[in-house]
Amino acid sequence: MASVSAFTTTAISSDGLTDESGIVKPRTVSFCRESNEVIISLNNQPPDATVRRDNTFLGELELRLAATYVLDAVSGRSVQFYTTDKAIRFYTLYHHPILKWMLSFFVVLNLALVLFERPAVPNLELPYWATMVIEVSCIGFFLFRFIHGWSFTLNFWRDEKNIIVLVTIILICIDMLSFLVQAVFGVAVNAVRWSRAFRPLFIVNFAEGRQIRRAFRNIRRTLPNIINVLVLFFITIAIFAVMATKIFEDRNLYYRDGTAYFNRYFEVYFDLFVLVTTSNSPDVIMPAYDHSKWFALFFVIYVIVCLFVFMSIILAVIFNNYKKNLQNEVTVSMATKKLKLGLAFEILKVKKEEKFVVTQKRWSALMRLVAPKRSQTQIALLWQVLDTDGDHMIGKEDFFHVVDLLTVQVTEFHDRQTLMDKYCPALYDSAVSKILKDAVMHRYFRYGFDLLIVLNTLLISFGFDTLEILFLTLFTLEILLKLYSFGWHLFASRFWNMFDVLVIGGAIVGMIIDACFEHLASLSTLLDVLLVLRVLRLTKTLMNYERFHVILSTMVSIIPSIITYGGVIFVFYYMYAVIGMELFSGLIRFHGYDDVADPSKLFCGNAKLEGSEFYRLRYCSNNFNDFPSALVVLFELAVVNQWHIISEGHVLVTTKAARLFFVSFHIVCVIIILNIFTAFVLEAFIIEYSFSRSHYETAIEKKIFEMGLGFKQLPSTKEDKQELVDNMEENEQETPGKALKELLTGGYRGGSEESIPDLSGELGVKFHVSKSGRHNMELILQRMFSSVQDSENLSAVIYKEKAEESDDAAVVEVSEGLAAQVLDQMDLPESAV
Repeated sequence: MASVSAFTTTAISSDGLTDESGIVKPRTVSFCRESNEVIISLNNQPPDATVRRDNTFLGELELRLAATYVLDAVSGRSVQFYTTDKAIRFYTLYHHPILKWMLSFFVVLNLALVLFERPAVPNLELPYWATMVIEVSCIGFFLFRFIHGWSFTLNFWRDEKNIIVLVTIILICIDMLSFLVQAVFGVAVNAVRWSRAFRPLFIVNFAEGRQIRRAFRNIRRTLPNIINVLVLFFITIAIFAVMATKIFEDRNLYYRDGTAYFNRYFEVYFDLFVLVTTSNSPDVIMPAYDHSKWFALFFVIYVIVCLFVFMSIILAVIFNNYKKNLQNEVTVSMATKKLKLGLAFEILKVKKEEKFVVTQKRWSALMRLVAPKRSQTQIALLWQVLDTDGDHMIGKEDFFHVVDLLTVQVTEFHDRQTLMDKYCPALYDSAVSKILKDAVMHRYFRYGFDLLIVLNTLLISFGFDTLEILFLTLFTLEILLKLYSFGWHLFASRFWNMFDVLVIGGAIVGMIIDACFEHLASLSTLLDVLLVLRVLRLTKTLMNYERFHVILSTMVSIIPSIITYGGVIFVFYYMYAVIGMELFSGLIRFHGYDDVADPSKLFCGNAKLEGSEFYRLRYCSNNFNDFPSALVVLFELAVVNQWHIISEGHVLVTTKAARLFFVSFHIVCVIIILNIFTAFVLEAFIIEYSFSRSHYETAIEKKIFEMGLGFKQLPSTKEDKQELVDNMEENEQETPGKALKELLTGGYRGGSEESIPDLSGELGVKFHVSKSGRHNMELILQRMFSSVQDSENLSAVIYKEKAEESDDAAVVEVSEGLAAQVLDQMDLPESAV
């Protein structure tokens, strides 16, 4: 065996990992020239946490594993992965922003192919081989993403979403091969690309679609209870249809188009179903009502039972069951986050003062991987928030607040001089300049221009544009005065300021071009758009008043949260649009209605529509000839009004079996999905609205305020910057900074606000707690079910970690009843634990 002196030892470090804390020990590789022997030392810490101390070295692999667990908790990821160095690197690479953006690009590209495939949008159709090449590229990336996930995931093949992705890829490939074979033999024109309806499945089943996947999972679990009510609902309609047939079939009644009234059972059933949607009311009632006023009682009773009672019950059942399932999801999601944080804590903890804690050195090393873009000052501030008792270490309960803490967006910014202040300080700080700045910052300055916006909107509404140049001059002056007073950086930090620059600047440019090139017809449309945008500035004025601000800001706040449910609706719309294009494309075309010389173009290009209500109402553009047109038709069906006319038009050009397409769409997308969407929006709006009215603060924000870092607890040394906050209609909380030394050393532990020095002017740095971080799907859901956060379900989750021969295995003990939910909703099978 070679002697020790024969070895040459080299230290290697992880990519980009630098150790400023002094407790992270890099791996070493020793080479022996005599025996060609290589020894790799991971330099991991002792597996027994009881012997770890504050100065115990932490291995790079362990630190990266702990950081990965924390990032999983922050991002809401629940994938179980191997804990080898290679697997962790693959897992980290899998979640790299570039690869995630590439996945989004290829998913969108794959979905967009429907615009270029037959039946394509006019003038956009591509040869079939071109769309095939693009689709193969998309499938290739999806397969790469699939294999990449396989490389690090435990029990990969027992996860149903991975199976769905693989099966979808296989089915699409089979469909493409089938289409190519038909193209070779010249029958591709009539070939059906049935796999196109499966494309939205990639949105749902890749890891990045976990929010949409959660929504689908909850819909699936809500369906059994909904189906029970729907079955009873359709049975009730069947009973009323029998009664209606027996009452009216022998009375020789007719609709206004001459069709026999209520003489065939299935036609009666369909008409009564449409009546529940109110689309054919009162048309369907009038023949009977004209015959006898007493027949109105039948329809009144039917509408009360099936519309007012059953539809309300369906909404109540959907709301109740969906909310219950969603609450379980949120409970398990929070338990999963605690699991991840518990695993990270087990790696980082040391024994100090007879208890297991994470020291500030280990915290700083962790944050350099978890939040590399945050400054050292911010990381120190976050530590101050967690270290509630000021002993320079945090226990497990405090460590569990890391996710909440990182969710709060604390923005650090430095006091910046304006250009005038920098290059012309004498002028900028003169008495006249100060009066001007004070005037711009005064609330009456805002009120005055709010009044001008209202007046300008009224004049635009009545078509009085003589004073347009005057208004544009005044609004331009407003922008210039704000730029002079506040500087570009602070001015540009407000959305409405940039909106004003875009609208007013665009209007000025448009007027100049219009004056120089009056013959450009396309310019008129652009000017009209800019005029409409100027009217939208009225929203800015409404936002300045509390009674409107709360409502409007709440509406804006829940928009990101409802995007997920918009994604769910889009999945169904895409599928139904593709199916509709395969069934109905080319059967109905728009050729105009007046002066159509070609007989083949009459009646929407289909003689079967002659004399139909569909043609009489001029619905020829409501067709499935391309994807955008199909989406418009589906939207009209969702609005419900006259949906039966659209349905009957397509039935006339095909068969009555086509009704199944339209009825199923109404049941799935209107009765079920839109009701779930409505239930969520109602709950989210109520929660967000109530928090807005009570100035809701998260627990972490409260701790920040208790430390003296809250809004207006101390005056800023930059008075003009404080006035800016008031002037720019922001109720967000701007916090004075602390001395860098105190933040880094934990020197401050005062218990009162007065003991906190305001050194923001000295350091030129402030911290701003942004509200925008609150308005995401996960936080909205946690607010909805905040009562379960401290429930026994969460407290029942216990975390352990035991070392085995090669890998660290997480052992999760959960209370009976929660175990199955955790395993089912964590995207892993039961055997993974």
